Amino acid sequence: MTHALITGGAGFIGSHLAETLLENGYTVTVIDNLSTGSIRNLKRIDQHPQFRCAIEDIRNIHVMDRIVSECDVIFHMAAAVGVQRIISEPIETIETNIGGTEVVLKTARRYRKRVMIASTSEVYGKGVKFPFEEDDDSLLGPTTRSRWSYAASKAIDEFLGLAYFREVGLPVTIFRLFNTIGPRQSGQYGMVVPRFVQWAMKGEPIRVYGDGRQQRCFCNVHDVVQAIYRLSLSSEAAGQVFNIGSSEEVTIYQLAERVRERAHSQSLIHLVPYEEAYEVGFEDFLRRVPSLDRIKRVIGWQPTTPLDMTIDQIIAYHREEK
Repeated sequence: MTHALITGGAGFIGSHLAETLLENGYTVTVIDNLSTGSIRNLKRIDQHPQFRCAIEDIRNIHVMDRIVSECDVIFHMAAAVGVQRIISEPIETIETNIGGTEVVLKTARRYRKRVMIASTSEVYGKGVKFPFEEDDDSLLGPTTRSRWSYAASKAIDEFLGLAYFREVGLPVTIFRLFNTIGPRQSGQYGMVVPRFVQWAMKGEPIRVYGDGRQQRCFCNVHDVVQAIYRLSLSSEAAGQVFNIGSSEEVTIYQLAERVRERAHSQSLIHLVPYEEAYEVGFEDFLRRVPSLDRIKRVIGWQPTTPLDMTIDQIIAYHREEK
């Protein structure tokens, strides 16, 4: 029986991953400091005989040493997330992302454990070549804009993980997530779809930041979790970086319209300048679309859930939670 450790396992994606691993016969340990995760996300599995949860920070090296020694594979999902939190708490963002990953990798090396590290499409920054391929150059904004601290910290995580693979042979795989959405995702830290759904369901104005022409690709969390799980089973994936996401593009304004339609809402769509939403000089990018060629070649994965179906799942979740 395989024993998996999920850092950040009480979070949106981590909790879905925990359920999938349990369904596949794994023993699962979750560690989460609940800064953005929630025990409620684990209510479907908290009584499962092969599940346990530690409420602790991954930077606690003594706790990490014990639970890493007992596991076979680590899914490192813990990170500071959400544009609003990243801008308002840049110190915590940098220290959590870099310091936490350092502890995970050092401990994994001690016990020779497989490590799957969650990264982000943010590392591509202001890239202008589409779709983004894993070996493309990154173009980040200046250090005077805290918005870029998240991308830089996750890029360091990637460098460190790949260094452990190349220098000491630790089996590390990096996966870059592109706008994962689905039930349990919170809008508290700036996640766009749950905020749109909540506003639409209340009949409140749907606030679209900027001019709404930004194009994004949204991927269902269940598809994403399958990709992560299957990558963890592939020996070929060790030492590589993979995009995980959808290639179906939609503008943020179109997304607001589709949410309003699916929720049968009369909400108005209101454009809000970036300076009013975030900070003066906030930088965004027009397109963000992944190339999925590498992950298709290695494990044959591609997303299968249409965006409208995912929106319906999110609406149903929020109705049940009311």
